[in-house]
Amino acid sequence: MTERTHETTLQTDTPDAVTPWLLDSDPAIRWQVLADLTDAPADEVAAERSRVATEGWGAALLAARDPDGQWMGGACFPGRGDRPADGEQPWTSTLPVLLELRALGLDPTSDVARETTALVAENCRWEYDGSRFFDGEVEECINGHTVSLGAYFGADVDGIVGRLLAGQLDDGGWNCEAERGATVSSFNSTICVLEGLLEHERAGHGTPETLAARRRGEEYLLERSLFRSKRTGEVPDDAWLSFSFPTRWHYDVLRGLEHFRSADSRDPRLEEAVELVRSKRQGDGTWLLENTHRGPAHLRYDDGDGRPSRWNTLRARRVLDWWGA
Repeated sequence: MTERTHETTLQTDTPDAVTPWLLDSDPAIRWQVLADLTDAPADEVAAERSRVATEGWGAALLAARDPDGQWMGGACFPGRGDRPADGEQPWTSTLPVLLELRALGLDPTSDVARETTALVAENCRWEYDGSRFFDGEVEECINGHTVSLGAYFGADVDGIVGRLLAGQLDDGGWNCEAERGATVSSFNSTICVLEGLLEHERAGHGTPETLAARRRGEEYLLERSLFRSKRTGEVPDDAWLSFSFPTRWHYDVLRGLEHFRSADSRDPRLEEAVELVRSKRQGDGTWLLENTHRGPAHLRYDDGDGRPSRWNTLRARRVLDWWGA
């Protein structure tokens, strides 16, 4: 694992110390701060975004790519290298790395993104059944992620979308265990699918059917205030209250709110989740990294759990700015 972090130096005696601290970072964060938290002109944002492919975290991930367009010779799991320790999932193969590049904001129209997408489409196969990468797999969380990637990077994923619509459960969500008989939805699977359907719509491929499916899935989360059991009102998984980056396939409240912000879908049932995010703001204006998901990865983006996180601070501020707008 390559450690590429930025030292946390935050001057708290200035009126807005957090924005300069966020800007003192990698191009992947800087362009998003400029775009979402400042009034920077579009050409300045675009210029900063273009650096993701050639500097910092984005360049490091692209440098780790195999000549055939894959990472570590595998789709969901590495095709080479040592096996991770028990209880760890590797994050070094093609699917998780492409998700990181999307989160960093690699321009999908850049030459390297187009080349990578074409190579992945041609060479990458799922470990489950050998299907082509953009034809999808069987698990809903994987397929939701693949729809996000295909829509973002310009690959045809309409076939996966059709299968996801057919697999929506009666309660409105999705569950990766449906093929093994699950009839109740999972927050983890549902958020992955919702992100994919929204990205598919943004790419201009949405239909009345996909919009209706997304709205039903969002209602599944809203009925549960984004983190509670509909039946008991309790929190089924305390991990949902801890914020991570990258989120991988895991659900948490901040990730759920990010989806509703991206969809610009306000609902009073989000209020409790918003207040949870607001309550986690530290005295210096930052949010912490709280729940790094175990497993080998190419990069480490923050200084560790319990430390101020530029990524979580950016994400939380975007959500709160949107909610208060």
